[in-house]
Amino acid sequence: MTADYKSLLNLPKTSFPMKGNLPVREPEMLASWEEAGLYEKLRASAADREKYILHDGPPYANGNIHMGTVLNKVLKDIIVKSKQMSGFNAVYVPGWDCHGLPIEHQVDKKLGDRRFEIDPVEKRRMCREYAEKFIDIQRGEFKRLGVFGDWENPYLTMSYDYEASTVRELARFMENGSVYLGLKPVHWAPGLRTALAEAEVEYEDVTTRSIYVRFPVADDQASEWEEKVPALKGLLKGRNPSILIWTTTPWTLPANLALAFHAGLEYGLYRHGDEILIFHEYFQPHLAQIEESETGGSKGFEKIASFKGGEIEGLKARHAWIDRDSLIVTADYVTLEQGTGVVHTAPGHGRDDYETGLQHGLEVYSPVDDDGKFTEEIEHFAGQFVFDADPHIIEFLRGSGGLFGVEDYEHPYPHDWRSHRPTIFRATPQWFISMDEGGLRQKSLDEIRKVRWIPPWGEERIYGMIENRPDWCISRQRSWGVPIVVFHCTACKHAVVDSKVVDHVADQMEERGADIWFEKEAAELLPPGFECPSCGENSFEKEMDILDVWFDSGVSQAAVIEKRSDLTWPADMYLEGSDQHRGWFHSSLLAAVGVRGAAPYREVLTHGYVVDGRGKKMSKSLGNAMSPDDVIKKYGAEILRLWVAGENYREDIRISQEILTRLAEAYRRVRNTCRFLLGNLHDYEDFDPGTDSVPLRERPEIDRLIVSRLDCLIERIKKAYADYDFHLVYHALNNFCAVDLSAFYLDVLKDRVYIALPGGRDRMAGMTTMHEILDVLLRLMAPILTFTAEEVYRHTPMAHGESIHLAAFPDTSAERRDPALEEKWEPLLRVRGEVLKALESTRQDQQGKGKGSSLNFQVRLFAGKGLFDKISPLADEMADVFIVSGASLAPEGEEPPSGAYRSEGVEGLAVEVSEAAGRKCAMSWKISEDVGSDPRFSDLSARCARIAAEKIS
Repeated sequence: MTADYKSLLNLPKTSFPMKGNLPVREPEMLASWEEAGLYEKLRASAADREKYILHDGPPYANGNIHMGTVLNKVLKDIIVKSKQMSGFNAVYVPGWDCHGLPIEHQVDKKLGDRRFEIDPVEKRRMCREYAEKFIDIQRGEFKRLGVFGDWENPYLTMSYDYEASTVRELARFMENGSVYLGLKPVHWAPGLRTALAEAEVEYEDVTTRSIYVRFPVADDQASEWEEKVPALKGLLKGRNPSILIWTTTPWTLPANLALAFHAGLEYGLYRHGDEILIFHEYFQPHLAQIEESETGGSKGFEKIASFKGGEIEGLKARHAWIDRDSLIVTADYVTLEQGTGVVHTAPGHGRDDYETGLQHGLEVYSPVDDDGKFTEEIEHFAGQFVFDADPHIIEFLRGSGGLFGVEDYEHPYPHDWRSHRPTIFRATPQWFISMDEGGLRQKSLDEIRKVRWIPPWGEERIYGMIENRPDWCISRQRSWGVPIVVFHCTACKHAVVDSKVVDHVADQMEERGADIWFEKEAAELLPPGFECPSCGENSFEKEMDILDVWFDSGVSQAAVIEKRSDLTWPADMYLEGSDQHRGWFHSSLLAAVGVRGAAPYREVLTHGYVVDGRGKKMSKSLGNAMSPDDVIKKYGAEILRLWVAGENYREDIRISQEILTRLAEAYRRVRNTCRFLLGNLHDYEDFDPGTDSVPLRERPEIDRLIVSRLDCLIERIKKAYADYDFHLVYHALNNFCAVDLSAFYLDVLKDRVYIALPGGRDRMAGMTTMHEILDVLLRLMAPILTFTAEEVYRHTPMAHGESIHLAAFPDTSAERRDPALEEKWEPLLRVRGEVLKALESTRQDQQGKGKGSSLNFQVRLFAGKGLFDKISPLADEMADVFIVSGASLAPEGEEPPSGAYRSEGVEGLAVEVSEAAGRKCAMSWKISEDVGSDPRFSDLSARCARIAAEKIS
């Protein structure tokens, strides 16, 4: 093409760069938003709207963010931004969980041996500094992701006002009588010397040595058995009888106080050599195998009598080796799944055991210290760590004759979710909130049914957890946390559980924080003149346990949502990983229902875990971990945002270099589509909407068609945002840009907008349509492609407002939607796909000859009756739609030539492709027989010559 003709074309022109260079441009964008006070402007612009509150589940202020954190925070940001653009005032207050073991553990490592001597106040100061450091680090990392929020005023569980609110919430529980001190078995982490919450325990599969143990029935006890159960008369006394039990935790045997049978099951007396064994007959074959493995043979089992478990309740046997009795009890949890049908029961080391012990008045006995070692009262094993003692107990039983057999057994066992070390069940004095005193359990179950759970299975999951959970153990034996505000009378040991006293202390915490509990003496903290309500004395000691951190974060609905004037209670949404059904969703529900009688959220949405490209858990040890910072430095945060939106986050989400590369390609398609639109709107700044825009009804059908599809896109994407189906948003946007625009409309439009007169009606119609498309795309993509939508917006002619994020989602329009037009064009677009295949087939058949532009060809269509009637009204559009130099529709019934392309995808269609006749126009590149018909322009078609003449003049 000559330079003169090129200058006559309306070629795209824009300063918007093709290359995103996101790692460089995104920080510049962040700085400009901060300088402009964008978040404040968002709040001001929406001040009179209905509020939408997504309450931030506080991440732990420890370490850098990881891919799971990215997933969580970006999901929240997409929701907040989409709600803002849907007409709400979507306030987002980020928060941090600051107390607890992980931070204290890091400080302990730094202190070394000094940790045993350091003043608690000094240790707490170090913990606070550690948390502050990572709050600042994580705040920067979250902002780098493009997450909008009130970053200068976050909530911190260690802030003075929050700590005061925490103890005030404890006071409200005290008022309804549900807080009590009890001796109960709880999950205990020996290495940390503290109790753990249910939410801090994970079950991991382990293989342990399970054992079958004899509990003998002494002669005096045998007489009672025979007297109570007639079927046993004369069968026990003097015959060396034993009850056979099975356990996977040999270390709990020293604490055994009972043997549990099922009342309704039938048990047998079996002659076994020179002894009598008692167990359920179901296990006889397996016990024979166990004996053979242990001794090399089996003595066999001869059944001599049977009885129901309920018949022997209240009788006794002897402990396997300790000089005391074990009570015979019955329990419904005894099953025939594994063992012998008799369950060893240690009330100090198991939840079911404890409940059974309570029913029968048994001591809550736990001869294990804080370090997980046996106390001095346990002969032979005193001072041994319980797990280390297992093999010694087995050998001791083997030597004493108490062991029947041993087998390896794989089963889930509780582990500390941070250290991944096994925990123990151990009875210690702890503070609890009762689940049933005051009806907390039932009220919570009722509230669960009023909440929308997404996905729906979350409802039954948390319902089952609340329905079956024990009382809430709220005490921890650590330093870094909010103290349990209870005073103990030194005279009578009465524990003062008084809400008015707690509120008095809370007022002091409001000014100086929870550190005052560790700085001041009890007398300084108590109200003046306070006396023990039990004995009247006035000397007290402080409770030194701190609150469970799940209570800390669970009261955020009170300390933050209820307290802050820019928020409203309850929250519209809580959004976290699926593990939070046992964590934050759980504790927040109990904390809110216990005090306010209602759930703190209307909707709860959960996401899955981040895994590698093969679906495996990511970890540094496996070498498959991926750092968000590394990804951002290479691709930019926008690609991470696209990754979050592009996957079905309700399941586990995969990430790998291959996935990121694929997303980067998808991003480039969207960016290039926007760049093409911008380039063709470069002179739109001079566009007068009042005189230059072309009403939709006056535009060419193809413009009206794409606008109708655009309206469908608006409806589909707004619904997907409302349903939190962000992967549908991603796929709809990507498909519209790639298929509807790049591969169809914009491709067809090029000839019109490049060649037509700048102010001509045809070009103005195309520009009006492209501007509408770009405007809609930017607003629909803004919650996900936060940086790119803004960058394009700043390059858009006639952009209204400071930021795309201050705009609203576009509305659908009855005027734009034209189902009849879409139905009319649908057959031709299907035919278009087949024509493109025919053109490609012709190129290949010519072995290189004729390769290149489709404008080198012309096509003739042969259509059957039904198809002919559908596409003939659009015959004049065909050449432009197919992007060929000529297109015609053969008369109905005409047979296609033998060499024609016969479609398999469209019934009754054949396509004849041939080289176009004539010469190539130097402006349009179309081949036409009228090229040179205007003597002034020997290398232009008649159309282009006419346009060129007008442009030159």
